[in-house]
Amino acid sequence: MGDLEIRPAGADDLPAIIAMLADDPLGAQRESPDDPAPYQSAFKQLAADPNQHLVVAVRDGRVIGTLQLTIIPGLSHRGATRALIEAVRIHADERGSGLGTELIRWAIGTARRLGCQVVQLTSDKTRLDAHRFYERLGFTASHEGFKLRL
Repeated sequence: MGDLEIRPAGADDLPAIIAMLADDPLGAQRESPDDPAPYQSAFKQLAADPNQHLVVAVRDGRVIGTLQLTIIPGLSHRGATRALIEAVRIHADERGSGLGTELIRWAIGTARRLGCQVVQLTSDKTRLDAHRFYERLGFTASHEGFKLRL
């Protein structure tokens, strides 16, 4: 991973990020790479919010991974601040290379540096390989998640 750079995403990175979001069976059903407007609008909101950290992993000038880290202040657990990891994606050519581990370690280190006491994430129930990956990194499936589509 020597020449790997993990840096804040810029607007120019959006096409590569969108392509990675769409490049799996679940993403193919919910993403629209041919319509960049909603992604551009969301990116502007993320960029304006200091609790949002959208990053890309870059090697040789090519975006090969991404994730979003959200910092959530809270009252429970004695006022603990949480970090939420979302939208972890690795370019198909890089899967299995250790890049996912590097990105998650970056997120955990950043959360720790920002004073978070907990790092949490959700993963679709069908992503069994991802579940094993997160467990190898020390995450536990301690809660059941619920979502309501609006």
